[in-house]
Amino acid sequence: MKTATVKELRAELSERKPQELLQLCLHLAKFKKENKELLTYLLFEADNEDAYIEKVKKEVVEAFGNIDRKSFYYIKKSVRKILRMCIKYIRYSKKKTTEADIRLFFCHELVRMTPSLKRSSILKNIYFQQVKMVEKIVTKLHEDLQYDYQLEIEDLQKAFRNR
Repeated sequence: MKTATVKELRAELSERKPQELLQLCLHLAKFKKENKELLTYLLFEADNEDAYIEKVKKEVVEAFGNIDRKSFYYIKKSVRKILRMCIKYIRYSKKKTTEADIRLFFCHELVRMTPSLKRSSILKNIYFQQVKMVEKIVTKLHEDLQYDYQLEIEDLQKAFRNR
């Protein structure tokens, strides 16, 4: 089966009645958990971005608390899983400030984690990659926000060096 383009889908959806659209959305939400999560974000959390960021941060803290610290292999796998979760939540929002906040928080939690991420080159690479991505995002923001985020990045790097 060939998948329709976004343009074709938009044209077809514009011709449907509101009740039909409702049924299509509910049917779509039944198939994948991500569809349901995205719909939840759009309906309930998109209006209050700060509360959304706090929910994501709580999930990240909980996930870091559940990491099996027996070996760096398990730590690495868990950290990558947490990062995938963060990226998924970032995709829902599409706002650069939300992306910067979530990535910075992930990095802060990674630095605070025991054992130290300095003992694993893979974890250090994940950390540096995320910091680089935050720096890239920050350059696209307003000057006032750039200054605030730059201070946060500097604090994060100090915490990394002192760890």
